Amino acid sequence: MTNVFATPQKVSRRRDLFELGQTALVKSGWRVERIQGIGKSSVRRIVKGSEQFTVSIRTTQDCWIAFPRKDDDSGWVTLDDVDYVVAVTVDDKDDPKQGSVFMVEGDEMRDRFNRTYRARLDAGHSIPVGRGVWVSMFIAEDPAAPSTVGGGIAIGKKPLLTVRFDEPTDVGTTAVPPPAEPDDAPLSIADAKRRLAKTLGVDPEKVKIMIEG
Repeated sequence: MTNVFATPQKVSRRRDLFELGQTALVKSGWRVERIQGIGKSSVRRIVKGSEQFTVSIRTTQDCWIAFPRKDDDSGWVTLDDVDYVVAVTVDDKDDPKQGSVFMVEGDEMRDRFNRTYRARLDAGHSIPVGRGVWVSMFIAEDPAAPSTVGGGIAIGKKPLLTVRFDEPTDVGTTAVPPPAEPDDAPLSIADAKRRLAKTLGVDPEKVKIMIEG
């Protein structure tokens, strides 16, 4: 799987995708808050009216997402503690043209990871505790292929937000600071395009936002 720290470009793109995940939540009406003292950089609290949930924003540059097992092998690090997983993925690992954000219920994601873990162990795979277990966003599961069990996370789901990049080679080439907390005030489409363009180092006219209800 992709080493997201292998090059400065990959580090920058990871930040870009994380920012896209936060933007998608804000555009869907959620207020996004850091949780003090939790010690997990991907975890956020989201609030909308009387609703409040804990989410993990996971990014992927190869269309697979991962969670590691706990040290005592009793469950999943981070995944066991959240209500939703916000999965932010490119459409193609070699030639990404767009990024999409999917909000998946924690119970569904835990079921997918539990099934793939059992399938791989039953097939004789060695999975060291603490190492990430990967599940595909777009490859449908095939019972004959243990590595695909639990896969197809995005299949049949509408993304919260999709951003198309007219110049994919520019995405992630500009170093940016860690994602900032979004303002509590609602964002307009123009504001969202401007913020994403600044993050990605492209002209705002090159950013197209698609929102599917």
